[in-house]
Amino acid sequence: MLRWLWGCVLPAAACQNNDDYLRYGILFEDLDHNGDGVVDILELKEGLKNWSSSFGQNSEMEILQAGDKNADSGLDFEEFVRYLQDHEKKMKLAFNSLDRNSDGMIEASEVIAAVKSLGIDISEVQANKILKSIDADGTMTIDWDEWRDYFLLHPASNINEIIRFWKRSTAVDIGESIAIPDEFTEQEKQSGDWWKRLVAAGIASAVARTCTAPFDRLKVMMQVQSLKTRRMKLISGFEQMVKEGGILSLWRGNGVNVFKIAPETAIKIGAYEQYKKWLSFDDTRIGILQRFISGSLAGATAQTCIYPMEVLKTRLAVATTGEYSGITDCGKKLLKHGGVRTFFKGYLPNMLGIVPYAGLDLAVYELLKNYWLDHYAENSVDPGIMILLGCSTLSHTCGQLASFPLNLIRTRMQAEALAEKETTPMIQLIREIYKKEGKKGFFRGITPNIIKLLPAVIIGCVAYEKVKPYFGLK
Repeated sequence: MLRWLWGCVLPAAACQNNDDYLRYGILFEDLDHNGDGVVDILELKEGLKNWSSSFGQNSEMEILQAGDKNADSGLDFEEFVRYLQDHEKKMKLAFNSLDRNSDGMIEASEVIAAVKSLGIDISEVQANKILKSIDADGTMTIDWDEWRDYFLLHPASNINEIIRFWKRSTAVDIGESIAIPDEFTEQEKQSGDWWKRLVAAGIASAVARTCTAPFDRLKVMMQVQSLKTRRMKLISGFEQMVKEGGILSLWRGNGVNVFKIAPETAIKIGAYEQYKKWLSFDDTRIGILQRFISGSLAGATAQTCIYPMEVLKTRLAVATTGEYSGITDCGKKLLKHGGVRTFFKGYLPNMLGIVPYAGLDLAVYELLKNYWLDHYAENSVDPGIMILLGCSTLSHTCGQLASFPLNLIRTRMQAEALAEKETTPMIQLIREIYKKEGKKGFFRGITPNIIKLLPAVIIGCVAYEKVKPYFGLK
């Protein structure tokens, strides 16, 4: 309704001498439902819902905090006008930064160039959809009036935040991902929302890992025991584990897997930001290649720091009932038997697996998402949660297939941490697997690993949505 009022009433008002106040007055009266001369948080929220598609998290709160100078939890007309005038100045700067040829119009090529400056590649079709969502006169270009009217109630303060509004991604780690961390806006960093999102994502990740832990343990058991005479199958594997240690044995090793979420995430995010600064040179522009390199290096850094926990997880997963009394007991026995070096067995294949996993995961995700936007999205530039879930699941699957042989070799070397013999060198282990089991031997345990991906992604995303309100997030 507000967009309709803007299109029908404001052109006539433009002829008035006090054009700005007429425009602001019409908008203020439409937002002030009870006519008390103050727009409160509920009225602002309802107005944003009618104005356009969702601009982001807590938009009404951000506008209220920016404009409410007397801290009375509402905007009177004077505060409302002052906020809009300041905001229009910021939107004018954003418009000018997009309008690179200074012709007063934003075209598809300029949108593509602006989005690429944040390391995101989009096609001309997607750029045209962005233009179409803002374009009011059907010219497939955006002039200042169209830009101002569309973003008038968008709390973004610069072009980078507007570009991130056109981008959407997930932050939930389902247990195997070495994906590139998402970037936080300056607003999120200043408000503290960034750590709330990380904690919410960490809790959701813990839920997803715990729910799918039986499949994860079965994968490890199949990888380690595949050289034995009796090879594990999917159903018989679960039966053997339950028979050996009861139902709870299906979650053996999950405690370490959940515990390492916090340090791994913190190190990965911190390292990613630092590598970005080193690779961007001017500290502002970073392309897709730099993002990939930064993400891969951040994943390697995080994995190096928490790798001893990976060894503990594997040893607990393959242990028999009563072999260890807990995580601490397992760590003591490993240290006593082989020293500190024991906690880094399988480190080399683990590092080698990061690049193909992170590369394929990112590339396939962006490819699938962009393909859907190009061929099936109509006027929307947001794929929606179901499409993102599908893209995420398929990209994780491709990453798993590419890195699984190295994952299997790493697991075998970790499992030998308490064996009487010396750990088999990586090259020799590869030859033995190929000689005894052939090519299929490198993918032993892939079935439960792939089966768990879709439920892990779904559970993680649902848990994330359920946890966010407890941290004041939407």
